[in-house]
Order: sequence, then C-alpha cells, then structure tokens
Amino acid sequence: MTGTTRRGTRERHTALLTLLRDGVTQVEELAGRLAVSPSTVRRDLARLTSTGQIARTYGGALAREAFHERHIAESTKLARAAKAAIATAALEMVPTSGTVFIDAGTTCGALARRLATSPAHAGLTVVTRGLETAVALADAEGVDVVLLGGRVRRMSHGLIGPLTDLALERLSFEHAFLGADAVDPARGVGEPTLEETVVKERVAARSGQVAVLADATKLTVQAAPPVTSPRGAAQRGCHCSGRADPHRCQRLRARHSSARRASSFW
Repeated sequence: MTGTTRRGTRERHTALLTLLRDGVTQVEELAGRLAVSPSTVRRDLARLTSTGQIARTYGGALAREAFHERHIAESTKLARAAKAAIATAALEMVPTSGTVFIDAGTTCGALARRLATSPAHAGLTVVTRGLETAVALADAEGVDVVLLGGRVRRMSHGLIGPLTDLALERLSFEHAFLGADAVDPARGVGEPTLEETVVKERVAARSGQVAVLADATKLTVQAAPPVTSPRGAAQRGCHCSGRADPHRCQRLRARHSSARRASSFW
C-alpha cells in the first residue's frame, strides 16, 4: 500500500511539474486540474520547493528549468501576455527622439511592434542587432532603423562577431533595451554564448540608460549561461512580468532600485 501511495505521489508530482511548465501556476487551478484538494497541492509544492525543482510565487509556483536555448520561433509562442505587458511598460521609457538600441529576441521584438504603432516617436533612430526587431520597425512612420552588421546566429537571429563590435564602437545610445536568457539578481544577465554577452556589455557601456526586458521565467533558470553585469550605464533597470518568485524580486530590487514590474502579477 505504501509503495502504491508513493508511486501515486510521484506521478502527481510529475503531472504538477508538467502543468507548471505549461503555465498553470495558481494553487486553485492546479488542484482542479489534478482533482485533489488545494492543501494537497500546497504540500506537493512545498516538497518540490525543498528539492529545488520549483520556485514558489505569490499564490502559486514556477518550475525551475536547467538552461537550454530555445529557437526564436519557439520563444515567440511562450509568455506572450507577459512580453506584451513588458513592451507596454518599456515603451514609456523610449524617448520621443534621439537614438536608442533595441536588442534581438522576442521580448524586445514585442517592444519594437509597440513602437511601430506609436505616433509619439517620430524622429527616433533605432539601432538593433535583431532581424525581427528591424523588420517590425522597417515601415514605422518617422522611425529610422539601423541594422548592425555581423554574423546571424541561427537560434536567436541576432547579429554577433567582429563586424557587430566594429559598428558599436562608432555608436552611442540614450537608452538601450536588452533581452536576456536568464536573470540572476546577484550575477547579472545570462546569455547562451560569450559572443552575445560581449555585445550586451559593449551596448551597455555606450548607453546612458539600460533596461533589461525579461519575463518571470528568466528568473527561475538554474544553470545560468555566460553572465554579464553591464557596466558604464548611468542607470540600469529590469522590467519583468509574470508570477515571479517574490524573494528573487526583492533581491533584484535591492540591487537595482529601478527594477519594476510590468503588470500586477508581482
């Protein structure tokens, strides 16, 4: 009987992790999906938290993931509402004129799409290393788009390499909006390759202000890729959305007073 009970618990834990990875994060909804009581779900979440498999959030949890880089086509399908909320919040930080940098990636692409339909930013120059970012802004009225040179990474469609570095040496930005594959409150921004890490460092060093745009899942990555803590920027901030781990959010705000949420999820 004990063996059957343990097997049932393991199977429930597996199903719970699957639901969390699919974006079902609230206790009441998890209980309904698993056909168990909320108290059972809370006990399961406590157990999974103690083993490091999940991170607790207000009213729910997020599955912790070992880092693996997703292709941009896959990333586009994930956390759409969170990315849209981040883009809306970040748009408020974009100056109406001057030069800004908008990174590659799906969250920065969401900002580019919001910017493309904003009548308040005529006269703005946007420099980017992202193919999707450039395309999103290509027909935007009054926005001048500069696409950096370099080699295109297949996974992110971001430009990297010596030509990218050479172009950045000749540019400066009032504000830079950077994407991230992982965000650690203490270590900084994680990227899948050292080349992309170097690009972000160069951009940050040549920017008056820097904002990292990342949804809450980027705060739960366990095995972080190469990390940078950009230096040289007058102000650094992080825009997040989603049901983020409150303890990590507090640590993030403690290190970056300008860190802010992009929705009411925190």
